[in-house]
Amino acid sequence: MTFSTYQPESLLDKRDPEMIQSMLPFWEFLYHLYFRVETDGWHHIPERGSVLFVGSHNGGLAAPDMHMFLVDWYRRFGVQRNAYGLMQREVLTSPDAAASAARMGALPAEPRIAAAALRRGAPVLVYPGGIDDVFRPYSQRHRIELAGRKGFIKLALRENVPIIPLVSLGAHETLMVLTDCKDLMGVLRQQGLIDASTPITRVFPIYLGLPWGLAAGAAPNIPLPRKIYTRVCSPIDFERSGRKAARDRKYVDACYEQVRQHMQAALDDLVVRSREGG
Repeated sequence: MTFSTYQPESLLDKRDPEMIQSMLPFWEFLYHLYFRVETDGWHHIPERGSVLFVGSHNGGLAAPDMHMFLVDWYRRFGVQRNAYGLMQREVLTSPDAAASAARMGALPAEPRIAAAALRRGAPVLVYPGGIDDVFRPYSQRHRIELAGRKGFIKLALRENVPIIPLVSLGAHETLMVLTDCKDLMGVLRQQGLIDASTPITRVFPIYLGLPWGLAAGAAPNIPLPRKIYTRVCSPIDFERSGRKAARDRKYVDACYEQVRQHMQAALDDLVVRSREGG
């Protein structure tokens, strides 16, 4: 059974706090000793109510900064407070994978399901940049990449919820992407030589990392042990909201750029502070 067979409400109910709790000792080991995570900005998160977290992540399919943020969340708010993360449906390749993801609070990145979670008053986490973001080249590690995807803006406007951006530093060194071959893949997609409907074909990364050494392709990897800094940014409340605002293309574009600039400024500051040892 896949996510598409579920109604949103029943899918939300599959989240299993006991399963999440059972995984925490392993994740906390990675948090404290392997990635030595440091975070700030947690005072920006409300004690209750729905919010849309919008992040930029790094480090290939392992995306250790994303996972370490979730560990941070559970350490601060406990596993009982409902929170959900959106995943690309293509990652959920089997019924078993779909069921396990649902128990951990992972939802397919579909507007109706994300909206149902927000209407329950639950925080929802999304990484709009997707595959373009996690495999961006090392030379672009300090650049926010949201890949032009604006569905998260429309969702926040329709549901009238604030956006709280997340930025991180360090995970780009857990997998050293030399190039993503995005231009080449774009040409191959246009010529019909590869499946243009699959997000994974947007890039073909060439990278240095474990366990492969020098390798190519969007394969799973083992992150190198690097210190990760995470920042929870100040909330963004838009002047307008509702369905009419979400259908206004120019307004959506302006909101998207507002979020991107907000995140870029926060990441720039994080880079400066890390270099100063602060």
